[in-house]
Amino acid sequence: MASPPRYRRIKLSEKRIDVKPHENGTLYVSNPEPLEAYPERLTDRLLHWAQTTPDRSYMAMRDQGGDWRHITYAQALQYARNIGQALLNRNLSVDRPVVILSGNDLEHAMLALGCQFAGVPHAPISPAYSLVSKDYDKLRHVFELLTPGLVFAADAQAFRPALDAVMPDDVELVATRLEDAGRECTSFTALAATKATPAIDAARAATGPDTIFKFLFTSGSTSMPKAVINTQRMICSNLQMMAQSWPFIKEEPPVLVDWLPWNHTFGGNHNVGLVLLNGGTLYIDEGKPTDQGIATTLRNLREIAPTIYFNVPIGWEKIANALETDDVLRANYYSRIKMQFYSGAALAQPVWDKLHETAEKECGERIVMTTGLGMTETAPSAFFVLDHEARAGQIGLPVPGMTIKIIPNDDKLEVRYIGPNVTPGYWRAPEQTASAFDEEGYFCSGDAIKWQDPNDATQGFLFDGRVAEDFKLDTGTWVSVGPLRGLAAREGAPYLQDSVITGHNRRELGMFIVPNLQQCRRLAGAQEHTSDTEVLAHPSVHAFFQQLLDRLHAQGTGSATRITRALVLTEPPSLDKGEITDKGSINQRAVLSHRAPLIDELYSGTSLKVLVPSP
Repeated sequence: MASPPRYRRIKLSEKRIDVKPHENGTLYVSNPEPLEAYPERLTDRLLHWAQTTPDRSYMAMRDQGGDWRHITYAQALQYARNIGQALLNRNLSVDRPVVILSGNDLEHAMLALGCQFAGVPHAPISPAYSLVSKDYDKLRHVFELLTPGLVFAADAQAFRPALDAVMPDDVELVATRLEDAGRECTSFTALAATKATPAIDAARAATGPDTIFKFLFTSGSTSMPKAVINTQRMICSNLQMMAQSWPFIKEEPPVLVDWLPWNHTFGGNHNVGLVLLNGGTLYIDEGKPTDQGIATTLRNLREIAPTIYFNVPIGWEKIANALETDDVLRANYYSRIKMQFYSGAALAQPVWDKLHETAEKECGERIVMTTGLGMTETAPSAFFVLDHEARAGQIGLPVPGMTIKIIPNDDKLEVRYIGPNVTPGYWRAPEQTASAFDEEGYFCSGDAIKWQDPNDATQGFLFDGRVAEDFKLDTGTWVSVGPLRGLAAREGAPYLQDSVITGHNRRELGMFIVPNLQQCRRLAGAQEHTSDTEVLAHPSVHAFFQQLLDRLHAQGTGSATRITRALVLTEPPSLDKGEITDKGSINQRAVLSHRAPLIDELYSGTSLKVLVPSP
């Protein structure tokens, strides 16, 4: 009998759960471990580390020459006080907050700290709203909703078209690079040179748990984005929940190499907060999990060894492939890594398995790969997997301090949340706020979960898709979309990037295939000049997707699980149309809404055939 795999040991919380059933079928589920005390404001931790470890690097980012530029905790405190004073001088407030349009960089980080000191909310906005969007509708909505008093964009020239389209003339623009701004512009250097006075320390002391920390926008996949109110209580309590779930993070200051965008709760709350709470160092990775951007990420990981590494599934796929063949990367990456974590979508089991294989090859043991479940409205963490050996699909157990309410919803179990990390609502949207909470004050997530083992509650839960994604066939049979997409992801790796399930009010299930173009090009042996359409029509690619459809069809056990037809999308999902979020996740409803003619084409064809339409 083979011996069980050996994992690099880390201390995780005990798996404990308390389940209280109600006679109407509702379950109230919580972690019996009490939530310990947490800071009233995150800036308390900045003061602590600036006093106890002033010379430790808080953040670092490569300069134009490629060298790492570091900001220590003492320097970060000086930036926060100076910038906070500048914001006070401008009379900024919750009604005139700071909007940050550009992505992760040191100036962005210091401006955010200054906002916290002054008690002025900031709103990091997806750069895609300015640099990718063509109509600027979402960005215009952001400006109209927030009425900002100051806007920051690292490069004024790059953001000028968007600013010209939506920014009022009386709003101040601050930039790191001012050239060709097209309007009066304040330099970040001048903002940071403001002399702090005792007023900024008084302003910081006046902030507390109910102070609005920031606004984070939802993806806006089916409507305009909502501004989720994030308070100091939300972020600080959630970081304490994380610390109690992962006790090992207190053993040494965490080191992160991270690209995840700060306009999203995973990068901006979870990862930045983890570093600041525990006195760690965050190396800002300018790479991305794209064919072009992954080279930058790999360069950074060859040089900086993280203690915890976070990524989304598409990023993990690229990291796993590189670790297989790059000896230098593999040696540095595994030198002190303690835990790996994914979020945003399901991680394909083949990717998971490949990471275990490379770890065992390099250091003779596996590294824990884990995940959880949360959302922007929970700051973000609500569940964590607390096993050393996890599997794809698990979300684990509720974190300490939260109560989970589970409601039967047709054939699904919908999860709802209450706790100190749950948002008080949406900014300037009373009706949306009211509809987001039930009669007991629980936030209605729209996520569905199911027991991993109904006979052993300590095994926790599996993610079961979104309640709103599910639909009925014309026979009245409910279709559970999440598990089907998960199956397609596992069976379709590495050539299928994602999928969208079709069949609402029809007799049979179908599927839109979102291809992984890079992998498909390799499968087709394509030249550089070969178009994407030619690649997707190549016999080798078509044969793979046909075999995938055949396997999915054979594994179906009835009309609600049997995929009968598929169509390969030659036009990628669109950000402007809300089909894809800035973190790369597909919105099922938006794709189906905008591609209705393709649904008709799919169902006019023959069953068990994969179609590749003209672009």
